Amino acid sequence: MKASHCEQLDIRGLRYNVRHWGAADAPAVFFLHGWMDNSATFQFLVDALAHEWHVIAPDWRGYGASEWLGRPYWFPDYYGDLDALLAHFSPDRPARIVGHSMGAAISSTYAGVRPERVAQLVMMDFLGLSATTEQDAPGQLAGWLDSLRKEQPVRGYPDHDAFARRLQLANPRLSDARADFLARNVSHTLPDGRVTMAGDPWHKVAAPVRYQAGDVMASWRGIRAPVLMLLADKGYVAERFADAPAEIERRLACFADLRRVTITDSGHNLQHDQPEQVAVAIEAFLARD
Repeated sequence: MKASHCEQLDIRGLRYNVRHWGAADAPAVFFLHGWMDNSATFQFLVDALAHEWHVIAPDWRGYGASEWLGRPYWFPDYYGDLDALLAHFSPDRPARIVGHSMGAAISSTYAGVRPERVAQLVMMDFLGLSATTEQDAPGQLAGWLDSLRKEQPVRGYPDHDAFARRLQLANPRLSDARADFLARNVSHTLPDGRVTMAGDPWHKVAAPVRYQAGDVMASWRGIRAPVLMLLADKGYVAERFADAPAEIERRLACFADLRRVTITDSGHNLQHDQPEQVAVAIEAFLARD
């Protein structure tokens, strides 16, 4: 495995952990992880890259070794965090960004409202969430209020081996070696010795406001950078819109400069399932300087 190292930064008043692979003078690319994950999730993908890159991969607030709030999270803060991270690591030039799932959600909306800051964007198995209705709003707010009155439960496992088995149960495509790596590198050890996913359990509390697909699509229409859409053939996009293929095309039409690649025999975590396919697609798309 290619070696990585981490540094700790102050980002908007929080301690942020940022992982680096590759030489500092190699072409830079930001890798942004998804929900209930952290930067180490990209190890297999980085290993599969054929060229030298400086991969910069933060743990989002409340994940991995970045600071956990222990209270509800406000999603727009991630846009502010990304803006600050780019200002720190790429102040004078637009950035290449690869985002998986939530990382793609954050970076794609950001790229539409700060188009001058993004040179190229890779979105991995994300095309927005399902549409909601006005009738959903009161219940969503009520559920959020209810959650404030109680501690959020943590699901722990006896040890890393047990956690690895749970990861394989959720994703049978994981080899023993990859499951073991993830169990030890995307996990958090609790004070009682149990092992859990390295994400603040408050992330599992649904937001108090409903998802507005139209607002997100309006941001996508503002993207000027070329976009590579990597969709897993058995991933969340395929499942979420299985009965609405026209909705997939409607959302894809928001991107002015789009390339689309299907990653075969892969679930949502395509960076785990098919890192070689993903690496080939990304390196064929990204421009090197």
